[in-house]
Amino acid sequence: MSMPLLTTVVLVYLFIVGFLTIKAYRSTNNAADYMLAGREIHPFVMAMSYGATFISTSAIIGFGGAAAVFGMSLLWLTFLTIFVGIFIAFVFFGRRTRIMGLNINAHTFPEFLGIRFNSRGIQGLTGGLIFLAMPLYASVVLMGGAKFVAQILSTDYNAALFFLTIIIAIYVIMGGLKGVMYTDAFQGSIMFCGMLALLCITYYKLGGVIEAHEQLTSMKDIAIAIFGAKGHTGWTSFPTLGSPYWLVVVTTIILGVGIGVLAQPQLIVRFMTVKSNRELNRAVLIGGVFIMVAVGVAFVIGALSNVFFYYHDPATTGKIALLAADKNVAQIIPLYISHAMPQWFTAIFMVTLLSAAMSTLSSQFHAMGTSLGRDIYEKALGLSGNSVLITKIGILFAILISYFLAWGLPAFFEGGTAIIARGTAIFFGICAAAFLPMYFGAIYIPRMSKAGAYASFITGTLVSVFWIFFIHEKEAKPLMLCKTLFGVDSLASGTLWTLVDPLVIALPASIIATLIFSRMGSKLPQAHIKACFHNILYFKK
Repeated sequence: MSMPLLTTVVLVYLFIVGFLTIKAYRSTNNAADYMLAGREIHPFVMAMSYGATFISTSAIIGFGGAAAVFGMSLLWLTFLTIFVGIFIAFVFFGRRTRIMGLNINAHTFPEFLGIRFNSRGIQGLTGGLIFLAMPLYASVVLMGGAKFVAQILSTDYNAALFFLTIIIAIYVIMGGLKGVMYTDAFQGSIMFCGMLALLCITYYKLGGVIEAHEQLTSMKDIAIAIFGAKGHTGWTSFPTLGSPYWLVVVTTIILGVGIGVLAQPQLIVRFMTVKSNRELNRAVLIGGVFIMVAVGVAFVIGALSNVFFYYHDPATTGKIALLAADKNVAQIIPLYISHAMPQWFTAIFMVTLLSAAMSTLSSQFHAMGTSLGRDIYEKALGLSGNSVLITKIGILFAILISYFLAWGLPAFFEGGTAIIARGTAIFFGICAAAFLPMYFGAIYIPRMSKAGAYASFITGTLVSVFWIFFIHEKEAKPLMLCKTLFGVDSLASGTLWTLVDPLVIALPASIIATLIFSRMGSKLPQAHIKACFHNILYFKK
C-alpha cells in the first residue's frame, strides 16, 4: 500500500473530525447541549447519526464475515432493520419519545424511563445495565476496527487498538452529543460512499452483477459438502428450516438484531435531539436509504467473497472465504479488501471502516458515560456535582473498560472467531428483553404501573443472563460457569436449544411479566400521567 496516500487520506479525515469536534465544543454551554445536542439537530444530521451509530464495524466486519458463511439469507436482516429499525422506530416510537422527553425534560434514556414511572430506582437500574452490558458491544466494535487497521497496515493488533481508542476518546469527551452527532453525520456520509464504491468494484472484479451471482449460486454443492450437516443449502438460499444454521440466522442474527434495535439507548436518545416531528418524518427516508446501502452491501459482499477467493484470487484458489481466512470470521472482510481491492481504494475504505467504528463507539461511550454520571451518580444515588464533568469522568471509565475487553476477548472466545457479530447480538438481545416492553408501555400505556416497569426489567435481564450463562452454548461454553457448577457446557447439551438465542425466550417472558404486573402496585398520580402525555393523548377532565 502507498503510505503517502494512506497518510494523506487519514490526516484529512482526522482534520475534519477535529474541526467538527471543536465546533461542537464551542457551542456546548450546558448539560442539555452536552447530553441532547440542544434539541435542535437538523434531520439530516439526526438520520445520519442514527444510521452511523447503528451500523458499526459489527455490521461490516462482523456480519459481513457472517454472510460469507451463511450467505444472502442475512439480507432479511437488512429488510428488518429498515422496516423496524427506521420506519417503526421513527414513526411509532420516535414521535412519542420526542414529545414526552420534552414534556418531562429527560436528558437520557434511563432518565426518560425514571421520570415517566416516577422512580429513581428504575432510572438507576436501567443506567446500571447500560453501563455494565454496553462495554461488551463497544469492545467488539473496537475489535472490528482494530483488526482491519492491523490487517491493512500489517501492524500489531494491540497497537492499532490503542491508537483507535485514544482518537475516539478525545472527541467524545470534548464535544458531547453535539460532537458525536456532527462527526457521525460526516462519518456516515463517508460510509455510504465507501460501501457503494465497494459494491461497484466487487461486481466489476467478478464480471458483473449477473455473472457474480450465477457463480455464487453454482457453488451450492461446495457449501453443502462443507456445511450441509448444519443445514446449509447454498449461499443464495435460506438454511433448512429448523436446522442449526437456520436457528442461528433467524433467532440470533435476524431477530436478535432486527428487533433489538428498537431498544438501543444510544439510538433512542436521538429522537429527543430534534425540535419537532417534522424533522423525524424527514429523517425516515434518509435513514432508510443509508441503512439499505450500509447493511445490504456488507451482506452481499460477504457472500460474494466466496466467489472471489475460490475462483479469482491466486493465493486462495479452491478455498471458500472461511478457509481462506483460516476459519476466522472476523478476518474475512479485511482479507477480501486487502486482496481484491486496488491500493487507492484500500486507503479510502480504511477511512470508511474507521468511520463505522468511531461513529458507533462515540455514541456508546456517550451513553455509558451519561448512565454512570447522570443516571446513577446524580439521580439514583442523589449525589450532587457538575453534570457535564461527572459525565466526562463516566465516559472515561467506559472507554477504559471497553478497551481492556477488546484487548482480552479475542483470546478468550476461540481466537475471536465470530465474536464481533455475537457480541453485538448479545447486547441487542439483552436490551430488547429488559427495556422494550417497559419502553413501549411508557409511551403507549398511560396506566402502566411502576410494578410493570420493574417486572419488564428484572424478568428480561434475569432470563437473558440465565440463557447466556447456562443454555446458549456459544457463550455458556467459554464462560465456563455452567461447566463449573454442573459439569456440562450447557444444561441443554445435545439439543437444538443450545442454538436458540436468548432473545427468543427472554423477550416473551418479559412481555408476559409486564402484562401481569402492570395492573399491580400503586397507580401513578393522574397529574403526573397528564404531564407525561401532554400533546400525545387527550384526557377528559
